[in-house]
Amino acid sequence: MTASFVGIVRVLTSDDPAVVEDHGRLLRRRYGFPVESRCIPDQPNGIHDDATHSAAEPKIVALARELERAGADTVVISCAADPALDAVRTAVDVPVVGAGSAAAGLALSLGRRVGVLGIRDETPQAIAHPLGAHLVASGRPRGVHSTVDLRTPEGTHATEEAAARLVEAGADCLVLACTGFTSIGIRPALERRLGVPVVDAVLAAGLVATYRRDG
Repeated sequence: MTASFVGIVRVLTSDDPAVVEDHGRLLRRRYGFPVESRCIPDQPNGIHDDATHSAAEPKIVALARELERAGADTVVISCAADPALDAVRTAVDVPVVGAGSAAAGLALSLGRRVGVLGIRDETPQAIAHPLGAHLVASGRPRGVHSTVDLRTPEGTHATEEAAARLVEAGADCLVLACTGFTSIGIRPALERRLGVPVVDAVLAAGLVATYRRDG
């Protein structure tokens, strides 16, 4: 019988295995469960606006079905906007975790005045809705408009500055509302610099996936 695993849906298209597998590798190291990561096609800049979000949704559903057929006992949508989350939950018979809603839930256990740092000017509804009145500030790093923009020294510097502005605005906890922040590994540096908890959406999704698999 094929061993079960957590299937990771990547919404950034890449033919570089290191890029495709970086979130799964982190979750395997952090939580110890087996993973398999696959990316949707034809979205080299990921999801960064309404058009790319809409284009991605049917691809995410199809990929989740593919992962379930391959033996996934849990599916993680590795995008903080939780694209197609409800549709995927309807389409497959295994638990499905959205990185955005997982991050919002964890943030509420760590702080009461949450700042959200993303790559769009508006906070993803998957995060804004559960936070409600606890969302006190949001922002986007200057010059960053897609996950690809984060993978530069300028993107890292702009992220640090934007996070600092959110803390200055009163946030006592931060949510990184793009899983591209996971890929650049910036959470520990932000926590050291700012002295507040910083929620990585991929790690939050992995935590929820661990709970579901143990159940």
